[in-house]
Amino acid sequence: MRDIVIGERFIGKNHSPFIIAEMSGNHNQSLERALQIVEAAAEAGGVDALKIQTYTADTMTLNETKMDDFVIRDQESLWKNKSLYQLYQEAYTPWEWHEAIFDKCRELGIIGFSSPFDETAVDFLESLQVPMYKIASFECTDLPLIKKVAQTKKPMIISTGMCSAAEIEETVKTAREAGCTEMVLLKCTSTYPATPENSNVRTIPHMEDLFQCQIGLSDHTLGSGVALASIALGATVIEKHLTLSRAEGGVDSQFSLEPDEWKVLVAEAKRAWQGLGHIHYGTTKAETPPSKKYRRSLYIVDNMKKGEKITKENMRVIRPGYGLPPKYYDILLGKTVKKNIPKGTPVDWDLI
Repeated sequence: MRDIVIGERFIGKNHSPFIIAEMSGNHNQSLERALQIVEAAAEAGGVDALKIQTYTADTMTLNETKMDDFVIRDQESLWKNKSLYQLYQEAYTPWEWHEAIFDKCRELGIIGFSSPFDETAVDFLESLQVPMYKIASFECTDLPLIKKVAQTKKPMIISTGMCSAAEIEETVKTAREAGCTEMVLLKCTSTYPATPENSNVRTIPHMEDLFQCQIGLSDHTLGSGVALASIALGATVIEKHLTLSRAEGGVDSQFSLEPDEWKVLVAEAKRAWQGLGHIHYGTTKAETPPSKKYRRSLYIVDNMKKGEKITKENMRVIRPGYGLPPKYYDILLGKTVKKNIPKGTPVDWDLI
């Protein structure tokens, strides 16, 4: 699959994973805090992009509190007993902040972009000339929105939390038919926070085969383990939430990484990708010659005279590895040497 190019960044198997820091509502309705989150992402060293979300409470839902459909009743939820409208009022990023946030991203050398949640958001983001789009899991089945974004002809990154294979296929088909030629699907578990055992990252290579596009991970677990496992399975994009401090609260803070944790994530993600390498057997350049000293091989361990026979007493399998391999031990026993051999001589065929 061909690389996707965003500015000077590449998304693809031959490049270190494209790392996205998700701000979401962790700005706590402070533009100053939002810009500090951008700075924290840049300071992590290796973050490629920062993503925000573009909606208002009115574009998301109705201001309704009397009907249970519009209130979060799940007692395990981070947002229990809030109405959807209240949640989105608290979490949304004011549209008048977008330009300042994107300008700060450009200033610090990272890509700023967003998830639109309706057609008006797409039009607004187009006016700001965003280079790419993200579709959230809960909007993955919103085919009119998928079509609208795809018509921009810009790269799309689509989270697939809760989606069946058939629903993802509908989304992919809609996007491609509407003009999207560069797409990344993200494996995602839509629980907040998510647990490692529900992440199912073994799905990543299956998704790649099924949908014939690059696959990444939108990760709501705490820590880096699940993200690193996804890289080993072929993920080319990693998205996680970033907060300045979980202790200071915020709608998404409890499943977000703090700046120091982000530094660990980006460093280990690069190491994980580098560790994949390619299919290789035998000695690498880095292993030769130093490590060869620590292999075993055949050595003469007593002074021998011409005509003597090799025995278990005068030949042993020892380190270093400059003699013949140990597999020739039994073959050489009883052979006659054709010259004087000093103790400590590596065995080779010229001795017999």
